This record gives sequence, C-alpha cells and structure tokens, in this order.
Amino acid sequence: MLDIFDRIERDSGGPIGQYFDQAFGYYMYPRLEGELGPHMIFNGKEVLNWSLNNYLGLANHPEVRKADAQGAADWGLAYPMGARMMSGHTRYHEKLEKMFAEFEKKEDAFLFNFGYQGIFSTIDALTARHDVIVYDAECHACLMDGIRLHIGSKYKYRHNNIVDCEKVLAKACKEAEESGGGVLLITEGVYGMTGAMGILDKICALKKKYQFRIMIDDAHGFGLLGEHGRGTSEELHCMDDIDLYIGAFAKSMASIGGFVAGPHKIINYLRANLRSQMYAKSLPMPLVIGNIKRLEIIMSPEGDALRKKCLEITHAIQSGFKEMGLDIGEAEACVTPVHIKGGVAQASKMAKDLRENYRIFCSIVVYPVIPKGMIIFRIVSTAAHTMEDVEYTLKAFREIKAKLDAGEYDGDDLAAMTIQ
Repeated sequence: MLDIFDRIERDSGGPIGQYFDQAFGYYMYPRLEGELGPHMIFNGKEVLNWSLNNYLGLANHPEVRKADAQGAADWGLAYPMGARMMSGHTRYHEKLEKMFAEFEKKEDAFLFNFGYQGIFSTIDALTARHDVIVYDAECHACLMDGIRLHIGSKYKYRHNNIVDCEKVLAKACKEAEESGGGVLLITEGVYGMTGAMGILDKICALKKKYQFRIMIDDAHGFGLLGEHGRGTSEELHCMDDIDLYIGAFAKSMASIGGFVAGPHKIINYLRANLRSQMYAKSLPMPLVIGNIKRLEIIMSPEGDALRKKCLEITHAIQSGFKEMGLDIGEAEACVTPVHIKGGVAQASKMAKDLRENYRIFCSIVVYPVIPKGMIIFRIVSTAAHTMEDVEYTLKAFREIKAKLDAGEYDGDDLAAMTIQ
C-alpha cells in the first residue's frame, strides 16, 4: 500500500510547488510591510506596489479605519460566537443584508463569512443531480470548486465566446429537459486575471430562446463598475436578468466576506442549506460594522469620485502599455495583465529587475492560475495610485521591454538575477 506522505514527498510539487524552495519569500509568499497602499516595504526597501486588491482605496480611509476600530472596541473579535443559524445572527447582519439587497435591486441578500467558501457552497446548494451546469472555461477557482462538487452534468464553453456558449447551452437545455432537471449558467462579471469583462448582456439575451438561470461572481466588478457601482451587470444594463448576483468584499471594499442577492425564496433556501455558512462561524461583528461603513461610502458621492479616480488610473496605464506594444489582452477593468513571452526563468528575472532596480512590485502569475503557456505581470490599479505612479511604471516597463527584446533575460537558469 502506498503511503500518502511518501507520494507527496516524491512529487515535484506541482506546477507552482516545484519552484517553492527557490521562490518562497520573494516570488511566492512575499512579505509586504508598512501601511497598506501604493508605497510599501518589500525586502527592506520601499516599492511602488501594484498588487493590492484595494480598488477604491478604502483600506486606509479614515472613516473606515474608525469604524473598524470602533467595531472591535465595542464587540471584540469573537462576537457573535457561532454559526448564523445557531447563535451567530444579529440585527447588524440583517441590516447589511438589507443594504446589499436594496443596492443590487434584488428582493433579498445573504452574507457570507468568506467569499470563496460562500460562492462554491452556493453552487452546491442550488444544483441537484439531474441539473446541468454551464460555465465559462476561465471561471475563478472558487466557481470551479463548486462545479466540481456537482454530481450531475457540467459543460464548459470557450471563454467569452457567445457562439460556443449558445451551442453548449442548447445541449444542456435538451439534456435537462430529458432528465427532468434545470440549467444553471455560471460566469463572472470581471475576470480577475485578465481584467476582461464577462459577456453578461449577450448571455442574458439568450434567455429569450432558452430556459436557464444565471449566477454571476462579480467580485471584481462590485463597487467599481456601473453608474452607481452596482457592478458589471449595471455597467452592461442587464441587472434584472441576473438571477443570482454574488459580490465579494475583498476587492472594492478591501475587507473580508461576501454576499449573494436574488429572489427572497431562493435566498431563504440558501440560508437553510449553505453548508459553508451553517457549519462555520458567522462573520465577526467588527467586519460587519466596518462593511456597513464601506458600503455607505460606495453609495455616496465620494464613492462616485473614487470609482472615477480608479478608472482614470486604469485607463491611463492600459493605454500606455498598448502604445509601447505590450500585450494586455482584453483588459478593461482595473486588473491589467502584461503578457510576457518566455518561460518562468525569464519572468522571474524580469520580476527581480523590476523589484530590485526599479522598485516596482507586481505579481507574476503562471499556470494553473492561468492557462498553460501564459505568463503575466498583474497590475492592479486603485484610487490611491497617482498619475505620477503610472508614468514611472510605464517608463520602467518600456526599459524592461527593451531588455526582453534584446535577450537580456534569456536562459533557463532560475538563479536570482544579479542586482545592479
């Protein structure tokens, strides 16, 4: 009989783990220190940071910090003690749920203690064995984990390809009709690695031809896109056609948790059947209080100004990358991938150069986070960045691109690049 630990110890570590010993503490699990924001300390030196999911700059907003601190002082981190269904429910949880429902123009909403868990658990609770799931090929890991739990049929369509989506959807609807099940289509509002917006409006238009429900994960669109920050569905004018809307707090709200909004009866069903919420501790009170303040700011004129600032920074850096001939794919929202030709060795040397010699920190992303053969530097714009930050970064990438084109990063040696 095989010993599980022996197998793991003999394994290379997988696509990412094989580099763990060389990469830990620098490329993987880096330590960013100091006040959260565009300028932090990495490896003992100040860097211009493009790796924080703090889209609206709320992490250090004085009113947010005050609300977080007051919530902790008044309630402590333990309150409420227990899962929502048993002993972890408060009027403040109810208040925040009502705020989200009204903001997203849905009948009801339910809080998640953690976005990732809530999302995959929602898929598990919604679908029965005869139901069919249709999903975008580049859905986030949390969605994929929920889809994996489904014991019935599941079909993926090519990323943001409406022709393939309809072809797969037609097949799924035919199968569901024969088996007596239903169809759930799962997609994203904004894809977190590419910055591309989902084709929500085109998918929703298919409801005129096919019977299905659509659930979207709008972690990267909530609070940022749309006239009022209601997300990608507002941006694409299809809010009413989205059956279940999921937002996460980790991006525009710079917090922890999430929510699902939709019809009252469906949300109540989820309240009674979401295993990740029924068997886990409720969202702690300081986070609930702090998230109320965050949402109030998002819904205010200040929120409008912060969204405008974040998108100005985004469009400026994306335009600059395009002008110098760098490939950023279909990026539109505030995540900008700079696609790099070459392997992990070349990318690691480029990252080392950026961090040590240009003092710019951004993440390298490789398979399995993104498809095989792709390597990107992931730039995350925030309202806290400045146009000076953009100009400096574009100048650095212009020089980095010249070095890459000249072959200065060639070779398969993963040893650290010499610091100049």
